[in-house]
Amino acid sequence: MDVTYEEVTMYGTVARMRVKHGEEARLLALMKDEEELQSPGFLGYVVYRMDKDARELYLAVIFADKESYVANADSPEQDARYRKMVALLEGEPEWHDGEIVDAMMLEGHGGR
Repeated sequence: MDVTYEEVTMYGTVARMRVKHGEEARLLALMKDEEELQSPGFLGYVVYRMDKDARELYLAVIFADKESYVANADSPEQDARYRKMVALLEGEPEWHDGEIVDAMMLEGHGGR
């Protein structure tokens, strides 16, 4: 198993959200559609479903740097996507933005 270590300065956000009953599949489909947008600096995301509450999700989004993250967050296109996402949630997500200070990825073990 190859392990890759890189020194990089990435930026992103972690969001805690509670999806409306029966809306998880629509929410995940919306996120997958957004992958096609190829926002500059967007590197990927991960969604976690909590063991204790299957309707509680955590979303971790990764950008190459803070500038590309902020540009995406401030764009009208992202605002429209955000409004579609919030309609599938019980309320506004709880956001935690910050610099990614360490990361490790195993080569060949990405999602999908």
